Amino acid sequence: MNRYARQTCLPEVGEEGQARLAAARVLLVGAGGLGSAALPLLAGAGVGQLRIVDPDVVEESNLHRQTLYRMSDIGRSKVEAAAEALSALNPDCRIDPLQARLDPALARAELSGADVVIDVADSFAVTYALSDLFLAGGVPLISASVLGRSGYAGGFCGGAPSYRSVFPDLPALVQSCAVAGVMGPAVAMLGSLQAQMALSVLPGHAPSPLGQVISVGLATWRSAGFRFDTAPEPEVAGPAVLSRSDLDPADLVVELRPVEESPGLPVPHALRLGSAEAAKFDPPPAARVVFVCATGLRAWRAAQALALRHTGPVAILADGP
Repeated sequence: MNRYARQTCLPEVGEEGQARLAAARVLLVGAGGLGSAALPLLAGAGVGQLRIVDPDVVEESNLHRQTLYRMSDIGRSKVEAAAEALSALNPDCRIDPLQARLDPALARAELSGADVVIDVADSFAVTYALSDLFLAGGVPLISASVLGRSGYAGGFCGGAPSYRSVFPDLPALVQSCAVAGVMGPAVAMLGSLQAQMALSVLPGHAPSPLGQVISVGLATWRSAGFRFDTAPEPEVAGPAVLSRSDLDPADLVVELRPVEESPGLPVPHALRLGSAEAAKFDPPPAARVVFVCATGLRAWRAAQALALRHTGPVAILADGP
């Protein structure tokens, strides 16, 4: 009996579906908690190539939810440690690690040849950038977010509406796992759901998870879901998400971080403005204004406020480590 016998005996998989998985290239953006759940499942299922992009190293505080790693991995690059573990799990699967922070420029370079992109970075700036790019490129995007004991996963683009069609703006309060906390099993459940969505998209199962959002609340023990196949794209899209290489010399770049947070400027001609100053900023009517902060959250808020009174384009740059 071969490695995939329990999978290929399913009528919806079979030898043909397994061959499709073996020929597939999946790009995973992130190798943290969600990725720790999704990656072994994808490798175990026989996905032919996994490209993993993540800039971080393993820290002890990761281990309660990032169960792909061990104490001996602390201080190692996550993508290298993940590649080693996944290769040991299934040598049939080709693992391509890249220790880098994914920005729109790198995402465009990585788009070529990807059959499915799984967003496991749990970063809203990354998600919006990927959605904008892959909607135009027609590549399926499986995204998830988790905080505390609840979260959601959904299938976007690839013929389905984009992330912006469902989430045109950020919620009033956006927190991170580092601040608000998160339970490991909740992360594992959402990451596993992303893997299952990808393993349904690749062989072409129906109904498709593209155009579907599933939410899970492990504090209330409730789950829900909805389809958004006919959701319209927003008439006025939110701010574009840029990388440093997308900046133009004519852009008005506004650094929102104080000197103690970011001593250097993203470009020499950038302005450094505090929140109160940014709220009163009055740029020339046709100028493209690019707000910069570490995660993109402050930049998004500033961009949304400026867009109400500015006739030119507004964009954001998430310029964190």
